[in-house]
Amino acid sequence: MAHPTLGRRALLTAAIAAPAAGTLAGPAASPAHASAHGGRFDRESPRFTIGVLPDTQYLFDEDRSDPAPVRQTFRFLTGGERESRNIAFMTHLGDVTEHGTEQELALASDTFRQLDGRLPYSVLAGNHDVSGADDQRGDSAYLKAFGPSRYARMSTFRGASPDGYNSHHVIEAGGRRWLLLALDWRVSDQGLRWAQSVIDANRTLPAILTTHDLAWADDTGAAALSQHGQRLWNAFIKRNDQIFLTLNGHYWPSGRTVLKNDAGHDVHVHITNYQDRYYGGAGMVRLYAFDLVRNVIDVETISPWLLERDPDERTPLEAEHLELTGPVDRFSIQIDFDERFAGFAPRTPPPARPARAVMPRGTVAYWRFDAEGLAGAAGTDGAVVPAGTVARDLTGGGNDLTMELLHASAPETLKWSAEHHEGQPAHASLRFDGGKSPDRGAVLRSGPNAPINSMTFTSGYTIEAFIKLPEPFEGDHAWMGILSWEGRSGDAGKSSGWSPDEPTCSLNLSPERFLQYVVYPTDRDADPTSWSHALPVGRWTHVAVVNDSRRTIMYVDGSKIARNPGQPSKGISTLGRPFAIGGTQFALTYGQGFYGWIGDVRIVSRALRPKEFLSPYA
Repeated sequence: MAHPTLGRRALLTAAIAAPAAGTLAGPAASPAHASAHGGRFDRESPRFTIGVLPDTQYLFDEDRSDPAPVRQTFRFLTGGERESRNIAFMTHLGDVTEHGTEQELALASDTFRQLDGRLPYSVLAGNHDVSGADDQRGDSAYLKAFGPSRYARMSTFRGASPDGYNSHHVIEAGGRRWLLLALDWRVSDQGLRWAQSVIDANRTLPAILTTHDLAWADDTGAAALSQHGQRLWNAFIKRNDQIFLTLNGHYWPSGRTVLKNDAGHDVHVHITNYQDRYYGGAGMVRLYAFDLVRNVIDVETISPWLLERDPDERTPLEAEHLELTGPVDRFSIQIDFDERFAGFAPRTPPPARPARAVMPRGTVAYWRFDAEGLAGAAGTDGAVVPAGTVARDLTGGGNDLTMELLHASAPETLKWSAEHHEGQPAHASLRFDGGKSPDRGAVLRSGPNAPINSMTFTSGYTIEAFIKLPEPFEGDHAWMGILSWEGRSGDAGKSSGWSPDEPTCSLNLSPERFLQYVVYPTDRDADPTSWSHALPVGRWTHVAVVNDSRRTIMYVDGSKIARNPGQPSKGISTLGRPFAIGGTQFALTYGQGFYGWIGDVRIVSRALRPKEFLSPYA
C-alpha cells in the first residue's frame, strides 16, 4: 500500500522454460478440463479471462482481519463463472497482508487454499508482506506461506528464482501459450537476471509482467512510472518486446498508460488498487477478458462479495461499490494480437491446399485462380488477365470458364492478384475493376455446352465464394453481380418475382453493401431471397449459400445470417445458359461488372455443413 500524497518514501522505509507459442498439441492441450469442484475451462476457446486481485492487506490485518470478501471472490472465480467467463488464471499483485506476520499470513494462506486444485494462480510479495531491501532478504513468513512449494502442483507453474520470491507461469489459453512473470516488489539485479533467463527460454511467448510497485497515477487516472518502475522499465521491460502488459498495485488511485518499448511497440501499464475504498476494497477483482477474434481485452472491476448480497439489504456504500465503471476500471484495449506478437512469434498462415483436397463428394465445379486453375495467367501480382483466358474447372467436369471484357472495357479491368482469404485453399484471386458511367467490367463465362448451365440441383446445393471489397469503396456499385446463371426468369415461366427480366439465380451486392442471393426454385413460382448484413470493406469474406432441397440458408464467414427466407425452395430453374463469375445480367444484357477481388468459387450438389466449407469454421 502507498499513496503518492501519503509519504511514499516513509512507507517504503518502514516496510523495509516452456514450449513455443502456437497451436497447442498433445495431452496438455485438450480443449477443456474441469476442476474437482469448479467450472470447466476451455483452453482452445479464443475468449478467456485472467483475474487480477490487488492489495488485500486491510482484510488480513491482525485482529481486524475479515477474509470473507476474498473468500467470496475465490468462490466466484472457481464456480460457475469460471466456465461462463472461461477463467484461465488469477494473479495477486502483492500486499496480501498488512504486517506480514505469521498470524496474518497463515490466515491468508488458508483463504487461498480455496483456489488450490481449482484455479491456478500466482502471488508476489508487496512491501507489507516482507521486510528487507530486495528479494535477497532470505527466509520469511511470507516465503513459507507463498513460496515456490505452494505452486508446485499447478499445471501452469514453471519455476522460481533461487531466492524463491520471483516465479513464472505458462498459461495455456486461446489456443496458444502465455508467459506470466510474478516479480518481487523490489526485484534485485540477480532477480532481473533470472527474469531475463526466463524470457530467453520462452522467446516466442507473449508475456504479462506482474509486480507490486511499477507505476502510480494522478486523480485523472493518468499513470507514470515510479522510481522503482523506471528501473524495471529501463533494465528489463522495454528491452523485451514480448512484454505487452504490466499489472501493479501499491498506489492508488488506479490508472493506466501506454508506453513504447525499444521495438516501437505498445506496452500497456495498468495500476489496480482498491484498498482505499469501502471495506478495504471489498475483495474487488479486475477481470481481463481476452478476445482473440475481436482483437480486444475487455476489462471490468467487480466485488463478488457485494454482488452476492440481497439487493434489498445492501447499504448505500455497498451498492456504490458493487462494480466500478470509471475509465480506469472498466475499459477495452484494442490489440491486434497477431501484429503485436509478430516480432517474436510470427503467425504462420495456413498453406495452400491442392484442389484434390477440397473437392468433397458431389463437387460439380471448382474454380481457383492460381497456377493450378488459371491457364497461363497466374504468377505476377497485378498482371493483366487477357480476354480469352481460361479458368479450368478442376473437377474435370467440363465447366471451364472463359474471360470476356464487357462493353469497351480496358484490358486492365481484370488483373491477377496474390491476395487471398487466409482460409482459402488457393493463394490467389482476380481483381475486377467494374463500374458504372460508363458500364464496364469483366466476366468469366462457361461454354455453351457446359453441364453447369442446365444443372437444377433439386437434391440440394452449396455455392461458395471468397470476395473482398476495396477500401475505400469508391463510386456507385449498387447491385453489382458476384456470380449468376444467365437467362430471364420469365423464360422459365416465373411471373411472381421482382421482374421477369432478372436471372433465375444470382448473388449480388445492394447499395448498402448487403449481399442479396435471389433464386427461382424449380418447384414453384417464387423468388425466395436471402439478405446479409453490410459487408466490411478492405477485408476478405467467405460466402456460402446452402440449400437442402427444402429451404436456403446463407452463411457469411461461417455464421448463419438472420434474413434467410422461410418459404420453401427446391433447386434452381436454370435455362441452359452460361454460368458467370463477375457479373449479373438483366434482360439478357450485362451492365456493370464486379468491383473488388474474387477468390475460389466452388459448387457442390448437396448441402454442406459449415465445417465442410472451403474455409471451415468450428
